[in-house]
Amino acid sequence: MDGRPHRPLAGLDRRVSGLPGLSGEQMTEARLVCRNVWKVFGPRGAEVLKRLGPGADPAAFAGTGHVAAVRAVDLVVEAGEICVIMGLSGSGKSTLVRCLSRLIEPTAGEILYDGRDLLRASATEMMELRRHRMGMVFQHFALLPHLTVLQNVAFPLDIQGVPRARRESEAREMIALVGLAGREDFFPRQLSGGQQQRVGIARSLAADPELWFLDEPFSALDPLIRREMQDEFLRLQGVLKKTIVFITHDVDEAIRLATRIAIMKDGAVEQWGTPEEIVLQPATPYVREFTRAVPRAKVVRVRSVMEPGEAEGPAVTAAQTVAEAAPLLQAGATMLRVTDEGRPVGRLRRETVLDLMLAG
Repeated sequence: MDGRPHRPLAGLDRRVSGLPGLSGEQMTEARLVCRNVWKVFGPRGAEVLKRLGPGADPAAFAGTGHVAAVRAVDLVVEAGEICVIMGLSGSGKSTLVRCLSRLIEPTAGEILYDGRDLLRASATEMMELRRHRMGMVFQHFALLPHLTVLQNVAFPLDIQGVPRARRESEAREMIALVGLAGREDFFPRQLSGGQQQRVGIARSLAADPELWFLDEPFSALDPLIRREMQDEFLRLQGVLKKTIVFITHDVDEAIRLATRIAIMKDGAVEQWGTPEEIVLQPATPYVREFTRAVPRAKVVRVRSVMEPGEAEGPAVTAAQTVAEAAPLLQAGATMLRVTDEGRPVGRLRRETVLDLMLAG
């Protein structure tokens, strides 16, 4: 990519400073912040929210003929992290994401992107923001059936007015990045479901977004293809370092992909934390039940259970999960070396791995 500059959004206020609960470091790193965000469906939703008050439960809104789809949500998504928002159908996760991008207008609250208040942006400014700085991928691929893979991927750049030679060159880059080189002239009907989803991802990335929204992008795929797409997604993130908001109802998918997870129920966030915190320190009975079947070894990172010292055995990284490290012990090793960016940082005992796996 040629590093084309993003257009500034004139007139949007910088308002991250002063948010309660945010340290100076967090304010510097925060890419997306939402504070006390509500979405009430129904006539005069804002008036109903004001009358019932923020402490009202979903039943109170239902009694007035309204639906409180998002209730008092606070989130901070830092630059380069994968924030997974999860919950059962009807929990409000997809509505929240559409509020964050203002595809749906929130009823109340603040949504700040790089410190700018999106709720004070004009329709034109939001359109420019979506075209140049946000990318979106949804469960339904929405590829244009009469266009080839190359034309589909280049479509956002065509909308931006990018010259044909340049947009096709950049589209080919994205197609290669998602592993579809050689299929540029195929039509969507000639591709498998997983390949079509890769085209959707490439199209979303073509505009080089800073902030990437993915709403259950793999849920329509077969389990094996879904796993492959998760691998591909993690590979892409390792290269591109995007700031990502990822929606799923699958606990295993969330645990595998997330930097941090928000679990939603009835429009509200029940808990917001790392996968380890969510599984090992559930904040509510709902979260405990939601994560009950998750094997602990799939969640706990080696850095959390390693001990100081050196070892001569096989090496694992501190960022790997205990489940990923366990196969190295099958050959009879009793100790694993733990490294971080190639440097030795500790050791992991066989007994520790077995205890954790049996406990899970």
